[in-house]
Amino acid sequence: MSKTIAISGKGGSGKTTVAAMIVSQLVRQTGRSVLAVDADPNACLGLALGVEPETTVGEIRDAALERKLQTGPGMDRQRAVQYAIHRAVAEAEGFDLLAMGHTEGPKCYCAVNHLLREYLDQAAGDYGWVVLDNEAGMEHLSRRTTDAVEFLLVVAEATAIGAATARRILALAERLPIVVRRRGVLWNKVADPALVDTLGADLPVIGIVPYDDAVLEASTRGATVFDLPADAPAVAAVGEALAVILDRATQRT
Repeated sequence: MSKTIAISGKGGSGKTTVAAMIVSQLVRQTGRSVLAVDADPNACLGLALGVEPETTVGEIRDAALERKLQTGPGMDRQRAVQYAIHRAVAEAEGFDLLAMGHTEGPKCYCAVNHLLREYLDQAAGDYGWVVLDNEAGMEHLSRRTTDAVEFLLVVAEATAIGAATARRILALAERLPIVVRRRGVLWNKVADPALVDTLGADLPVIGIVPYDDAVLEASTRGATVFDLPADAPAVAAVGEALAVILDRATQRT
């Protein structure tokens, strides 16, 4: 059965880059396949990983509601949705990517969300880890399209706004209608480590990622996280944070 790492954070905090680094390091370190889920409507996880899906779950939802899903002889709605989601998964070396796409509109998506949850439950056995790149509001999790989260990682910049956002996300996690077993904050793009002591002494910090020119340069030229040097300071720091997550994931309370 797979375990889920959900990553959230304010826009601009670098959460998608961190999510992509975690996917790449899980592939390298664990030897188990990973399902990367881009649950941010501003979908950029595929770009960071170097793979783009042909369609999104949001588009499949709309097609299902409008009865425009492609079906075959004897294929009911449930099988049509599952088949469409299966085709939406983009395959890569060591990991797959599923993009959630746009958020839900005014229509009722409950039935389609239920089918999505069923599909993810069934697919979970095919992966060692599921990595969810969420928007700060974590709508994907609030819709109960996932059963449980092993670790919620909040990515925050070392600013007063970053710390306040981290606290809000952690508070929101307490009200989610699913189980969130463990939580932690990862300070990102930190120029002065001394700042974090004054900003978030009350936060469950699991690591500090320094500002790294290599990450900015890779982003500027459209490179992926797989192109980053293994000894880049940011890559090393995310690796240390991931080690904490993996260790805690084996300690059930």
